[in-house]
Amino acid sequence: MRGPRVAYLAAAAVTVAGALTGRERWQWIGKPALMPLLAADVVRSGAALESADRRLLLGSLAAATVGDVLLIDPDDDRRLVAGASAFAVMQSGYSALWWRRGARPQVAVAAPRIAAWLGAGALLRVRAPRIALPLSAYGATLGTAAVLASDPGLAPGAEVVAGMALPSADPRSRLGLGALLFTLSDGLIVVRRLFARSTRARRISEGVILGTYAAAQYLLTDPRVHER
Repeated sequence: MRGPRVAYLAAAAVTVAGALTGRERWQWIGKPALMPLLAADVVRSGAALESADRRLLLGSLAAATVGDVLLIDPDDDRRLVAGASAFAVMQSGYSALWWRRGARPQVAVAAPRIAAWLGAGALLRVRAPRIALPLSAYGATLGTAAVLASDPGLAPGAEVVAGMALPSADPRSRLGLGALLFTLSDGLIVVRRLFARSTRARRISEGVILGTYAAAQYLLTDPRVHER
């Protein structure tokens, strides 16, 4: 395993542990380092990437870094909306990257995500109307990127189930799993915001959110996935 990605896993572990134990200082140490470490791996190991693809990937990781810092305090709605805006830039960059690779929407993958997006938007409008519109707008960018990443055409030769490639030794086959984890992580942000009331529930849910998020980014940003 390459050095920056080993360091990424260590930073992710510190970040998740900080969330689970309520140690915000640990998150300030680990979380801002996550995307720069993945960017360092792109710079170091992504020599085979086309220059436009490299710029899209690095720009997306830069936007994600901004979002990560803003969301260290996930209970502040203003920071939540600002963080979602930064991540919308990241998701748009990912979408452009996968579109350039030939990814196209597949009905079997898009339909359940559209249903989930509509459901989450309706729930937000009822329970948290002040943040419903910006988070729903972010959800559209998330869904677009997730649908494109799940196109099995990005992983030729992979076994396909329900329109999505099954993860295998080929890093490209793990894009769909990464997109699914990202969708799960962001869906849990809505659940946490609306339903987690106790300190324990909020800490546990934040730990799961960060763990699935870190795993998703690890899979989606592997330079080998984007080589042509």
